Amino acid sequence: MTRARVVSLVAVSALLPRLLAAQAGTTTVRSGVYFESYSFGTGLAFNRISEFTIPISITQRIGDRLAIDLGTAFARASVSEAVGGGTVTHSGFVDTDLRATFSVVPGKVVLNLVGTIPTGATAVPDTTIPLFGATATDLLGFTTPSFGSGGGVSAGFASAFKMGTNWAVGTGVSYRYGASYVPVKNGSEMSPGGEIRGRLGLEGPFGGGKYFRGALVITKTAASDLGAGETSTVGTRVLGYAAVSMPLGRSSLSLYGWEMRRMQAAGGTVPMPRGNVLALGARLDRPLNPKTTLSPQLEFRHELTGATTKMVLLGYLLRAGTDVRYRLSDRAAGVVQAQLAFGKLHDGLTTVSLFGPRLGLFIEWVK
Repeated sequence: MTRARVVSLVAVSALLPRLLAAQAGTTTVRSGVYFESYSFGTGLAFNRISEFTIPISITQRIGDRLAIDLGTAFARASVSEAVGGGTVTHSGFVDTDLRATFSVVPGKVVLNLVGTIPTGATAVPDTTIPLFGATATDLLGFTTPSFGSGGGVSAGFASAFKMGTNWAVGTGVSYRYGASYVPVKNGSEMSPGGEIRGRLGLEGPFGGGKYFRGALVITKTAASDLGAGETSTVGTRVLGYAAVSMPLGRSSLSLYGWEMRRMQAAGGTVPMPRGNVLALGARLDRPLNPKTTLSPQLEFRHELTGATTKMVLLGYLLRAGTDVRYRLSDRAAGVVQAQLAFGKLHDGLTTVSLFGPRLGLFIEWVK
């Protein structure tokens, strides 16, 4: 799965918990609108970044073993320049993912095939490079981190095994091939390196109604050919995730954290700098009535980066807000989201403040 994929099926499903039970042969449609914007203090080349996204996804179950997913989005992003007052913008569809999930051994082994159709942006003007770089940072966590690629295919297996009476272990491996494309107008053709990814997960209940989920993901990417004799290397990436949910009166409290480390890249004429992103969060799901659930949440993010053994602070961010989930009917559910973020961004010797809202409205409909 490439970073060109925006609000994925997983992300949308996280905002819309399974209020509607999926049955064989059902069709599920998800869509909505998402707006986020950040303003920055004096000292950077830009003073505001904004993004508007309309995600679209369709899931079709065929029988008891096969599910087909189609996901894409329309996005518009803009950067306001601090000097001269100009604005750099980009709008259009992003790449489209078509996924087939087949249960080879029901409940134990699943085969995933994903084709990424290059419906997004390629050969963009070089003036938009600052915009694409700004939206790609994990610290800000934009809904659409990138806008296009040459497409590609990936395939993999996932399996699950019982451990004891109530716990389960999950494993998975996948490989992705990315097609060549020209990222910048009048530039050289780029050939992305192949990517292999391994996953190991653990989940199960423990004392007092608590439930634990954890995962470790390791990704290794081959060098990308940038053309004109240049290559780019990305160090091995390691992602660890853990979450605990527990009852709290009539409510349910979830605590989670994840950390992504990008190791030192070896070789290549354009090596990717090391990186470390840490996120810690909490979410409270409180039913207000049989149809409505209020979910206040809080998340802290912190990112380091550096080309040498010593990394420096890129910035930190604290985001607070709430979701309101409402069952519209037996077939439809909706989520209204409102969040506010503030923090600091570091660029060389300059440290500036950042502040901005994230607003969303999503609908899920099952037939």
